[in-house]
Amino acid sequence: MLSSLLSIFKKEKSGKVAKKRLQMVLIQDRASVSPEVMEKLRDDIIKVISKYMVINQSDMEISLENVEDSVALVANIPVQNMRHQ
Repeated sequence: MLSSLLSIFKKEKSGKVAKKRLQMVLIQDRASVSPEVMEKLRDDIIKVISKYMVINQSDMEISLENVEDSVALVANIPVQNMRHQ
């Protein structure tokens, strides 16, 4: 049980990280989305969400993923607090 808890804190092996990066490149290529467009999309999402919430940008993850026969935009954005307007 302790070993399973400790495994949560282990770093991902470089092979896994490289595989994820390659998958992301392939998905972006299939969706015809350049890295520059992905970065602009990320920046725009940050601007909009930051109007309403305090977010942790450094832990934010945005990716394109294959879902059946299509591509999905998936965002994991840690929210620290809501902004009261």
